Amino acid sequence: MYAYGVRRTKAEQDAATVEIGYALVSAAFAAAVLFGAVAGPALLFDLPDLLSEVLLRLGTAVAPVVFMARVISVLVRFRQTDQPSQPGRTNPDS
Repeated sequence: MYAYGVRRTKAEQDAATVEIGYALVSAAFAAAVLFGAVAGPALLFDLPDLLSEVLLRLGTAVAPVVFMARVISVLVRFRQTDQPSQPGRTNPDS
């Protein structure tokens, strides 16, 4: 696989696959927790109809935003740490 003219090793491809999986799973977990925190009271308790509707809509609107923000932040952080800090050196401490 070529990216910007550089061939990736199998280890780099595997690391990217693991990082994508981590980003998706952690984002789904964060979105589910947030949805449960916001819309949970509407599902568990007998609230007024208007308040229940507002909580459900708010949870439904915010959860995808949190999901995308988490995926993007994890993948951007992975991409930034993928490059050595100094050209020609593989260890940032060297």
